[in-house]
Amino acid sequence: MTDTPEKPVVVLVGYGMVGHRLLEALAENGAAARLRVVVLAEEPRPAYDRVRLTSYFSGLTAEDLVLGEEGFAERHGFEVRLGDPAVAVDRAARTVTARSGLVVRYDTLVLATGSYPFVPPVEGRDATGCFVYRTVEDLLAIEEYARGARVGAVVGGGLLGLEAAGALKGLGLETHVVEFAPRLMPVQVDDGGGEALRRTVEELGVVVHTGVGTKAVAVDAAGAVTGMAFTDGSELAADLVVFSAGVRPRDALARDCGLEVGERGGVRVDADCRSVTDPRVFAIGECAQAVDGRVYGLVAPGYEMAQAVAAQLAGGTGTFTGADLSTKLKLLGVDVASFGDAFAASEGALEVVYSDSRSGVYKKLVVTADGALLGGILVGDAEAYAALRPLAGTGTPLPAPPEALVLPAGAGAPAALGPSALPDGAVVCNCHNVTKGAVRAAVAEHSCTTVPEVKACTKAGTGCGSCVKLLTSLVQDELEASGVAVDRGLCPCFAQTRAELYEIVRVTGTATHAELLDRYGREEARGGEGCEVCKPTVASVVASLAPELDAPVHILDGEQAALQDTNDHFLANLQRNGSYSVVPRIPGGEITPERLIVIGEVARDFGLYTKITGGQRIDLFGARVDQLPQIWSRLVAAGFESGHAYGKSLRTVKSCVGSTWCRYGVQDSVAMAIRLELRYRGLRSPHKLKSAVSGCARECAEARGKDFGVIATSAGWNLYVGGNGGADPRHADLLAQDLDDEGLVRLIDRFLMFYIRTADRLERTSAWLERIDGGLDHVRDVVVGNSLGICGELEALMDRHVGRYQDEWAATLADPERLRRFVSFVNAPGVPDPTVRFVPERDQVRPDLEVLLSEDDLLRSLDPDGPGRPDRSSDGAPGRAPLLEVRSR
Repeated sequence: MTDTPEKPVVVLVGYGMVGHRLLEALAENGAAARLRVVVLAEEPRPAYDRVRLTSYFSGLTAEDLVLGEEGFAERHGFEVRLGDPAVAVDRAARTVTARSGLVVRYDTLVLATGSYPFVPPVEGRDATGCFVYRTVEDLLAIEEYARGARVGAVVGGGLLGLEAAGALKGLGLETHVVEFAPRLMPVQVDDGGGEALRRTVEELGVVVHTGVGTKAVAVDAAGAVTGMAFTDGSELAADLVVFSAGVRPRDALARDCGLEVGERGGVRVDADCRSVTDPRVFAIGECAQAVDGRVYGLVAPGYEMAQAVAAQLAGGTGTFTGADLSTKLKLLGVDVASFGDAFAASEGALEVVYSDSRSGVYKKLVVTADGALLGGILVGDAEAYAALRPLAGTGTPLPAPPEALVLPAGAGAPAALGPSALPDGAVVCNCHNVTKGAVRAAVAEHSCTTVPEVKACTKAGTGCGSCVKLLTSLVQDELEASGVAVDRGLCPCFAQTRAELYEIVRVTGTATHAELLDRYGREEARGGEGCEVCKPTVASVVASLAPELDAPVHILDGEQAALQDTNDHFLANLQRNGSYSVVPRIPGGEITPERLIVIGEVARDFGLYTKITGGQRIDLFGARVDQLPQIWSRLVAAGFESGHAYGKSLRTVKSCVGSTWCRYGVQDSVAMAIRLELRYRGLRSPHKLKSAVSGCARECAEARGKDFGVIATSAGWNLYVGGNGGADPRHADLLAQDLDDEGLVRLIDRFLMFYIRTADRLERTSAWLERIDGGLDHVRDVVVGNSLGICGELEALMDRHVGRYQDEWAATLADPERLRRFVSFVNAPGVPDPTVRFVPERDQVRPDLEVLLSEDDLLRSLDPDGPGRPDRSSDGAPGRAPLLEVRSR
């Protein structure tokens, strides 16, 4: 009998993103079945997405960040030992010793130990309250310590430093960033980009200190941080310090076993990623000094190294000789991208620069004399990154003059790069080195028909995600070129788009979701109930067209009530602990002292948390569902209306004080803002709408960051459209100028109704303006030039909306049937939800998120003497009131 030969043993030291990519590649190329792979991991959790580490502070859990599907390692036979790092390597015996005492003999050793944070050798760096920003455990420690801190400082203004600053800001700390270089992100952006970035970051409330180093960390008698001293002699009082001043290769294990390392660290490897000292040892990722002498600190080069090594372990060939250092990140909400020869180091390089310091936008393209793209820097608006980066270094002249590619829409920029402009050799996914040709092949040769299928086939779009938009366009273009019909339908129930459904409803008068589904839905969906996509979408369309249809005006009447999103069910925004917020409308931000007192008394009497928002409103948080009618009855009696913060509709029209008070004002911005807000209140739309009116060119109301913004001129008003702030900011474009009052209102009527008529579901005006064929020029032709002949129709639709407007809360309070839904438990209508609790903070309240009642606790609190079980529901309809644990959070 012949013994089965033992499998060759591969020991992988380190289980971060690059180590995980190696395992994926071994699974993909079939080598996993022929090898015994032992993974020694230092951290107590599986490999996770370190690029998205800061997302932990915006709601993701540590489990959400984990890479790969559950059971991935077990399914492929990988022996992963978490929390058991390698502590010694004996190259002569070819063994690795783990911290647990385990000794593993290897045939091949792969070092993927990554890097460690560099902490400058300053006095006090080990004090209580000093942290680094590298792992999930680091984040957990920062989050815990920040609860007792007020001021936080980050040492380092690079990529990770700004992410750390965003985390501290999100934790509620006064945040400072200290950067030794004269600008932020000195490795990625030039002086112009750094200045634009600094301006935007400071507008977000982060204090920036550049050109200064940290001299010492001050501590109190207990050894806790109290402040910082800088090299210029200045000081800063601080409670928490995060060091994010770069990283260094973790090569101690390699040094100890005699492997050659670079002068500044990193295991020296050849083009095969093999150690130049020992051919049985590979090094990949941040712990390796590549054959070009670089230590790459980005994940994409690490992935390329991992794939090269996996190919060799499978018996093939694979090399890594260098990589593109392009990066695109959103730091503190600001898009920053750098690619190719960003600093114009190539001989004969020319620069084309667009800079708008007021809006924090900076764009620079580096080109050759004949127009070929070499590189670029984008700050504040990096929309073109995915299309531009693949063209850098190809030697192919740009398809349009470079100045046309940096100018904002509406400022004379006629060109936008699409997938057709890219050659097949252009890399569209930098993380996994996937070309446009590979994407096309996935569709044409591997029969992929959806973006998820292309992702699975090529790995494109599964890294940082910045290429997904371009990938989607490529897939759709290739499918259409192949004669495959691309399903652009709204959802599995409807093959039509939202805009097409709008036209069907408008023309046919179909006023219910059920009838629309039965008559125009996909065959297999007819007779059903619809889905979570089409129900609120149709509800919004019907609400927008209610004046044209024989349909209920109120969203809680008839079928409409069952179609609404969670917030619309109770005319209030659901908060994280199951309570609701109350947001009365304050048109133009103008309020009388008497009404201000009413809001204060309501907040006091109901124990509500009170917050003045950036939209010039007062938000009241912490109302139980059964308290909402009581609160609103007092507000309505004082003359307030719903602020529609819960709906996809007009939110606010901000204003400055204008010519009435300000010595710079040239028009009455407050009066115009009030007029616009009262005209468009309650207007249901594909997404929320925000507006502002500034009384002069100083733009204090920030009108150019709104869906429609108005700026006064000496001759009238300029109208800007398609702007928004938030996670993906966009500067609004000039639609028309020097309008009189009536001309302005008439043009806004047309613009809003054309948007409502043609936009996709949940599509902001900014995205709609960039997607719609012809862009801003087409919209201008339609709503200004009346090129389609529908301006009269659009104006009439708006007039009918204005004429039939009613305040949703006033109407609800007048209808006992509508009020029946505002209970926590249908079989105990007088009992408040016992899990909605609060704790004091800064003389107000905040949610008590540590309340975790079991169901038995909940039942006992409702009926201590009986086993009765309250009725459950997820939609809050009368007779079906929800329990807390089944509400959508």
